[in-house]
Amino acid sequence: MRRVLSPIPLAVLVAVAALVALLAYGLAENEPDRSFEDAAARGQREPAPDFDLPRLSGEGRATLSDYRGKVVVLNFWASWCEPCRTESPLLERWHRRLSRDGRATVLGIDGQDVSSDARDFVEEYELTYPMLHDGPGDLREPFGVLGYPETFVIDQRGRVAAVRRGPVDEEFMRQAVEPIVEEA
Repeated sequence: MRRVLSPIPLAVLVAVAALVALLAYGLAENEPDRSFEDAAARGQREPAPDFDLPRLSGEGRATLSDYRGKVVVLNFWASWCEPCRTESPLLERWHRRLSRDGRATVLGIDGQDVSSDARDFVEEYELTYPMLHDGPGDLREPFGVLGYPETFVIDQRGRVAAVRRGPVDEEFMRQAVEPIVEEA
């Protein structure tokens, strides 16, 4: 006996198409914001979002615009982030080197972290560069931060000149940071 398959009802096809469209929309919405990265790759610099955060030490607040006129190596990190532990000594060495003549600094943004854990991290790695605390991680969205660590090189005019997703290394610092400092 020959069995005849019935055609798929139109309602099922519409439902499947709607699910596929919803999935595609969700994936597109979760794509990383690469506007700073894309602009920097084209040699263009977009203004960095300003912010106002408490200092990790608990003593006052600071804004990105407080550093206008300096090159800022803006590093997003957290004490629970293993790659952050790896890159911290390198960032400290570069901060000491960059801050000698006052033209540049490393600025740490501790996010999605407990303040006391972050302060312990700073003490353990003997970090001397300025640290701000973004407890809830509110700056992730305006900067398009997807994870920790991520680093944005901000030129002296407050524009994003380079982006590094993941830990920085000597090569990034030499190729992305040194030329920006030299032009400052």
